[in-house]
Amino acid sequence: MLKSGKPPASAGGAVTNKPFFWGAILIIGLQLAGCYTDYGPVVADSVPVAATDVALRVQPGDELKVLVFGEDALSGLYEITPAGTVSLPLIGTIIAAGHTRAELERIITRAYAAGKFLQEPKITVSVVSYQPFYIFGEVTLPGQYPFKSGLDVLTAVATAKGFTYRASRSSVLIRHPGQKVWQEYSLAAPVAVAPGDLIRVPERYF
Repeated sequence: MLKSGKPPASAGGAVTNKPFFWGAILIIGLQLAGCYTDYGPVVADSVPVAATDVALRVQPGDELKVLVFGEDALSGLYEITPAGTVSLPLIGTIIAAGHTRAELERIITRAYAAGKFLQEPKITVSVVSYQPFYIFGEVTLPGQYPFKSGLDVLTAVATAKGFTYRASRSSVLIRHPGQKVWQEYSLAAPVAVAPGDLIRVPERYF
């Protein structure tokens, strides 16, 4: 007698795919636990970045104003490239991203002095414009908006014309530049926004 080759049916007549079943259970459990979403992993109960630390270090996309005292031809506006660099007259390409303005002033001063281009160069660096922030999810007008000093999540939401009626008012998700994991923050206290942040306002559960 030939065997059919079909897997035996369960008592109810259905075939159970155990790997699929337990995989589905795992995903549902992760979603309920707040550490997995359809747009990536989430770290719950994160500690917000201190407002005093926001925008201290320049990033790709920021525009810098470099003033070389007494040398108008060497002064100008420079945007930090995606690679984190700027190209300046005479001294060429330097790494800017990740440095504070004071650190950049020292780096540029040393470069001009070491190359003997200038005697006792005096350099000032300021940020003309920062990388924009992005807000999505349950806001009226999601999209890209210019960053301003002192920005927090509720101000960002107001810039996007407010919450939708489905929006959660208790928490928000933020993915900071260079990170692949979303951070979940409580809105019980102000949450600072940094240049380049991706903000997602989730839908409320109830």
